[in-house]
Order: sequence, then structure tokens, then C-alpha cells
Amino acid sequence: MTMAGRPVEHFRCDIEGAIATLRLTRPERKNPLTFDSYAELRDWFRALVLAEDVKAVVFAPNGGNFCSGGDVHEIIGPLTTRDMKGLLAFTRMTGDLVKAMLGCGKPVIAAVDGVCVGAGAIIAMAADLRLGTPGARTAFLFTRVGLAGCDMGACAMLPRLIGQGRAAELLFTGRVMTAEEGAAWGFFNRLVAPEALEAEALALARTLAEGPTFAHMMTKTQLVHEWTMTPEQAIEAEAQAQAICMQTQDFRRAYDAFVAHAKPLFEGN
Repeated sequence: MTMAGRPVEHFRCDIEGAIATLRLTRPERKNPLTFDSYAELRDWFRALVLAEDVKAVVFAPNGGNFCSGGDVHEIIGPLTTRDMKGLLAFTRMTGDLVKAMLGCGKPVIAAVDGVCVGAGAIIAMAADLRLGTPGARTAFLFTRVGLAGCDMGACAMLPRLIGQGRAAELLFTGRVMTAEEGAAWGFFNRLVAPEALEAEALALARTLAEGPTFAHMMTKTQLVHEWTMTPEQAIEAEAQAQAICMQTQDFRRAYDAFVAHAKPLFEGN
């Protein structure tokens, strides 16, 4: 269990082949986040940019639940005693986790089962792809603790996934989005049986890891950057990105394999 060669302490990281599987390690409490696990996850995703051995990430559940959000006693309680400077340091740190996930350059798959609420729902939202089970219960429940729904980028990102009106309902009310709603609304790419969830997520991750990973990095980069672009700017940015990808050896490998009627073996360069 490493983070760019260093052990991780506050979550579990298993690397098999080119796939890193992450999971929070407090299943008896439905895997809440702490100050330390927030910070360590942020640092791990920041370091992932330079980790050439990892090509894709699966954020998996533990004990039948994904994440119950910030720990009531270890985060919410202490926050009630902080001054504004300390509170802003915390909220910026949690936002930095999302920024690190968006900027890590690798596809991230959230495999969601059971409870996925608060910051756990944000982690799932910040992933590139989401698989769920029929028992997945997702809620952005910040208003239930007296806070705004605009947490860790939710007001920018959730409407892009499920639409403005649906996002507004979830963020205002804090109600649970059922798995069926999540699939119908586009939050989940698909639903699978609980016993098949991790196998399906790992199979998808392996497919991505075996693909043109430099090009995947460019796709992820453009998916994020084009949020603020006009169509004209996006078309030009994609022209430049694609021209860069056309200089890679993977582009040549794909052409050579097509000519030879063979499957291309991509190497990410």
C-alpha cells in the first residue's frame, strides 16, 4: 500500500498490475472521512500524476458501503470550535481533494454500494465513471447539518451530470437519490449486482489501462478544461490536443495493427 513509494496510513491502496484500488478502512462506521484521510487522499491523487505504474484507479466500497462522509465526532464537532481562518483552511483542503482527482491524469472509477453520502457522494461525483448497485444510496446531505449544498464543487459538477433541476433538488433537500434514479439521470453509468461490482469496475479499469493512456490523459484534461470554454475555444483546444496525440507511438501502433488486421498493443507513449 503505497503513495508514490510511501506507505499510506488512513485508507487502503492495493495495486495490482496497472490498477490501484482504494478503499476507506472504517467499515464499522460506514467508512467516514477524517482530517487525516482527506489530506492523505488529496496527496495520493496529487502524486498519481507522476506514478507511471498506475494507469487507472478504482475507488471501491468496504463492508458494503462506499463512504458516510465527514466523521461527525472527528470532523464536524471540531469544526464548530474553529475560527474563520481555520474553517477556510479545511474547506479549501477538501476542495483540493476534488481538484487532485480531476487533475490526476488517470481515469478514476467509483464503485458505489450502500451508503454514499456527503463528501462520499462528492468523491463519487468527482470520479470519471461510476458503477452502482441497486442498494447504492447517494445523498448530498450538507443542508441537513446546516450547511449550503455548494460543497467541494457540487454546484458546478452535479448539474453537468444529472441536470440543473435534479441537482438543485438534491442539493437543497439533501434527500437520498436512489440507485434507479442515479442510473436514469446519468449519475451512474450502469448498475450491477453487489457481488459483481468490484469485478465489473476492475474489468473496466483494465480496459482503460490497456488503452492509449496518454490519449486518455488528454481526454480527461479536456473534459475538465472545456467546462469554461465556448464551442469555438473547445474545437480549437481539441484540435491541438488531437494533433499532440497524433505524434504518439500509440497512434502509429494503432495504424500498424489495423493494416496487419491485429489488435493494437498500446504502451502509453
